[in-house]
Amino acid sequence: MTKADLIEAMAGKIDLPKATAERAVNLIFDDIIAALKNNDKVNISGFGTFTVSERKARQGRNPKTGETIEIAASRSAKFKPGKILKDSLN
Repeated sequence: MTKADLIEAMAGKIDLPKATAERAVNLIFDDIIAALKNNDKVNISGFGTFTVSERKARQGRNPKTGETIEIAASRSAKFKPGKILKDSLN
């Protein structure tokens, strides 16, 4: 399912114009992103939890040349599915 599919499904299920559904979906995503930028955990009950993972700087190796390179520290979003989501898949 793509973002466009999600918008279309939302518009059809609650009888909204597509533009309004798109705005609602974008606002939800924007709020999740803003919370993660502030290092907050986003818990959507029954669905799952989004958290931020910190990766330390480390050394890696260029597989083509074998040269050692420095990989910068970074932050990444992680998702852990909730019990209801896990149970619905099994």
